Formats: sequence, structure tokens, C-alpha cells
Amino acid sequence: MTSLEASTRIRDAGLRVTAPRVAAIEALIDHSHATADEVFTRVAARLPGTSLQATYGVLAALTGIGILRRIEPAGSPARYELRTGDNHHHVVCSICGAIADVDCVFGEAPCLAPSSTSGYLVTTAEVTFWGLCPECRASELDGAAGAAEPSDPELSLSSISISKESHD
Repeated sequence: MTSLEASTRIRDAGLRVTAPRVAAIEALIDHSHATADEVFTRVAARLPGTSLQATYGVLAALTGIGILRRIEPAGSPARYELRTGDNHHHVVCSICGAIADVDCVFGEAPCLAPSSTSGYLVTTAEVTFWGLCPECRASELDGAAGAAEPSDPELSLSSISISKESHD
């Protein structure tokens, strides 16, 4: 998304286009899955005098109108991303906390089919995969003196498989 596209989306959602709103979006263009503090640091570098409180307000407003998506991995502060409108998931490194997007394997949102919805209309499914990022995996392998796999095979993403089952 470009700054012009960001301005258009803000305006189309009925909000005023402000420098902090555009700066927050630009910060996330360059650094997806950023925390509010990380967005604040980038916005304040461009717009001195911006407060952390104002940044939280901007993030809440942009999330509320669907320009941003807020994700909350366990044990981590909330993170924000621009990738909305699809039902992708995330993989989180259990050592360093790095986050990457994982596309849905099956169909469209929600790309998982629960066995029972208890009467709910399911619109999204949020899945977080945990494992080791390439950098941490390489570090662990280097430190394991020739070990072929991480010390905890549960953390190896290569062992994850997803299959679609019918829930009739």
C-alpha cells in the first residue's frame, strides 16, 4: 500500500487524513507485525511531538475501520499489520518472537471448518503456529554440535502438516 492509497482508504472510511495516521500506515508498510511502541518510534521520528497515547489512538482508529489488523500472539504485546481482507495466519518464533504470515491452505475465509459452531456465524479463523525462525534454528543447530534437528522436535515446522477433513 502506498501513502496515496492509505490516504484514500482513510478518507473512504470517513476519517480525516492526518499526518499521524499516514505515518503509522507508512511505518507498517516498512515493518509489518510491529508493536504499538515500534510504530510510535517510527512515527515520532517523522513527526516529533507525537505521543504514545496518540499513536495508540491512531492504531485503534485504523483497526476499527479495517485498514489495520491487530494480532495478539500469546506472551507478546499486540502487533499490527496492513494485511487485511484475507484470512491468513501467523507463525511465531518461540525463541526471538519474529512473526511471519502463513497463507491459508484451504479455500477462503474462514479457511478452517469447525466441527460445531454452536450457532455462531464464523467469519474468521485465527491460527498461530509456533516454531523456530530460520535464524534461531541455524543458531540452535550450530550450538547442538552437528544435531540434525532442534532439541525439541515439537518446535520444528517441518513436522507440521495440515489436512482438510470433512465435518459432516
